[in-house]
Amino acid sequence: MLSKFLKDRINIAKKIIEDLSDEYEYISIFGKHANTNRIMLNANVTSVGQSDRITDSEAGFVIKVYNDNHYSEYSIDDIKDLDYGQFKEAIKLHGLKQEYVSSGLLTDEPLVKSFNREENDRMSDDEIISSLKDIKEYIENYDQRIVNVFTVNICRETSSIFVSKNKCLDQYYVWNHCMIQVVSADDKGIKTIFKSENEVNVKDALKKLDNRKEEIAKLAIKMLDAKTIIPGTYDVITDPSISGLIAHEAFGHGVEMDMFVKNRAKAKDFVNKQVASELVNMHDGASATLSAASYFFDDDGVLANDTQIIKDGILVNGLSDVLTALELNKKPSGNSRRESTRRKAYTRMTNTFFGAGKDNVDDMIKSIKHGYYLCDTNNGMEDPKNWQIQCTAQYALEIEDGKFNGNIYSPVVISGYVPDLLKSISMVSNEVIITGSGMCGKGHKEWVYVADGGPYLKARVKLG
Repeated sequence: MLSKFLKDRINIAKKIIEDLSDEYEYISIFGKHANTNRIMLNANVTSVGQSDRITDSEAGFVIKVYNDNHYSEYSIDDIKDLDYGQFKEAIKLHGLKQEYVSSGLLTDEPLVKSFNREENDRMSDDEIISSLKDIKEYIENYDQRIVNVFTVNICRETSSIFVSKNKCLDQYYVWNHCMIQVVSADDKGIKTIFKSENEVNVKDALKKLDNRKEEIAKLAIKMLDAKTIIPGTYDVITDPSISGLIAHEAFGHGVEMDMFVKNRAKAKDFVNKQVASELVNMHDGASATLSAASYFFDDDGVLANDTQIIKDGILVNGLSDVLTALELNKKPSGNSRRESTRRKAYTRMTNTFFGAGKDNVDDMIKSIKHGYYLCDTNNGMEDPKNWQIQCTAQYALEIEDGKFNGNIYSPVVISGYVPDLLKSISMVSNEVIITGSGMCGKGHKEWVYVADGGPYLKARVKLG
């Protein structure tokens, strides 16, 4: 349920807004209280404690006001003893050297609602440690070439409130991220792989991870025989995690429409134009699926949404925060997100994924004369202004005459021009899997939780 810290401050927020409403046409208060418990085991250490990332453990507030034809924000740790005079002085435009954007007034439609997503089958720290230890020891004992195993559970609880003249929203939600990282070594070198499972309930995540422990151990040993791929253009099948990475990098930041306002995204000029194969549909939204990036309302009090970005190969929509939507005369998409209450809100992705198709995965693999099956997201990046993309898979399995030939390659890098890659998609599987509890920055900073995924895709891409 909503944290006591925020629950005790809802009426204080209402009083502040009432006191200041005569001076400001728009005023809102966003409050957040997040706690994270991190349990980690490896060969030498068992640790329990809070994450040191500000996105994981914080408490604070942001007051936003419409102030002389623009918006000002004031960040404070606690509104309980807000000094009105200090607040008013702080948001004045003292010595502003750059011109600011003159904005209209945000709409403030009446809405009062509470949201709750609790973990309904909790485990104690000792119980979680016991489960993680069992998984770790199984993999450690599987083969002497496995030299270290890390097992981790991160439980993140988030409470937030949004109060304005006409709105009063609060939400509480929890998410568990369980991960295994395995280090294997022989005379040829050292390899590392990682796998994760994510659920609301830690019991469900741990059970899924436990069911995969033999698969993970076998892969860790197989990776020691991984070859280096010969650079070239190949037919590939992407697993859902790689499909999701492509979705995230190809049309993730590129359709965050604050980039449209700044003329930093090529996608701005391709709305309502074909950018992908007719088989391609893509979505983003905190309400589109359940994941680490799902919430009930965003950091500017807009209810979570499911936005279709690409429809049958046509780019139809972008994502927006409230001020970007105001500037572009669009409806906000529910993608206002802050790294913390000490940072401004940007347009940010949430759950970004390709929609399902009609193909069977086995048929997709059989259709490849020579190519690769790409597995497990590692990392990626994009250039929204020029539409270049780079994605890294942990490994790839070689396909010859529609069958796996036993060869494994690692790491594998996908690169190229976004429309070329998306237009090459020729088969799309009939199942969608959303994965991940990773973090994404805007440029080199502004980290928030994201998830992505999709179906299996057949495409023709550059590998290296």
